[in-house]
Amino acid sequence: MSFGKTTPILRIFDEAKAVEFYVDFLGFQIDWQHRFEANFPLYLQVSRGECVLHLSEHHGDATPGSALRIETDELEAFQQQLQNKDYAYAKPQIQATPWGSQDLTVTDPFGNRLVFTNAICV
Repeated sequence: MSFGKTTPILRIFDEAKAVEFYVDFLGFQIDWQHRFEANFPLYLQVSRGECVLHLSEHHGDATPGSALRIETDELEAFQQQLQNKDYAYAKPQIQATPWGSQDLTVTDPFGNRLVFTNAICV
């Protein structure tokens, strides 16, 4: 038995704020986007390396305030990239955890919490 990769769906409410946060700040790229018609909710995929996220304005797709952990082997370099962008709404710091990893937590404009972690290096 095998399982494939997991692609979380995060609820968003504003396309411009989502792009500002996920693309401009975090450095993800937009892979594709979909609307059934003009003035309908947006559904899009963003990615950075092997990390793939789906962002949805659709009411029933996800719950605001979700949390997810994203593993990286270059946490310090990622934090420096974020610091250099001088994003007005977040100045994330690396925190040591009691179990030995280091985490960098960022909350998106919609209340979703992304925890970037070097846990794979522990």
